[in-house]
Amino acid sequence: MEKVKAVKPELEFTDYSNFEAEVIPQVKGLSQRIIAQIPGSIVATRILQFEPGTNTSPMGVQLHDFWEELYIIEGSIIDLELNEEFKAGAVACRPPGMKHGPWKTSEGCKIFEVRYYTKGQ
Repeated sequence: MEKVKAVKPELEFTDYSNFEAEVIPQVKGLSQRIIAQIPGSIVATRILQFEPGTNTSPMGVQLHDFWEELYIIEGSIIDLELNEEFKAGAVACRPPGMKHGPWKTSEGCKIFEVRYYTKGQ
């Protein structure tokens, strides 16, 4: 088995609120807490927070070149393209190139997200 060099920091259990909330400026009410990230890369583990009333329509439909795996911790979001609501406990695995969003939420939503690349995606 090939040994992989660790590029994210080692981190033992800690409360996610220890990580600074960063506002995502393109959308009012959207923020993130980055838990671990490869420096200079989109590859990251984060908590994404939608405040009640958040609507990500200004960002449009999302499409990217990395894998994205998500777990809704609390609340719910509505995918405006699918016209479908996803609630706490729902999971998603999005391969590179999969279109998704935009979303809105009336009650707010908290999501755990992991972004990564794989060889030969």
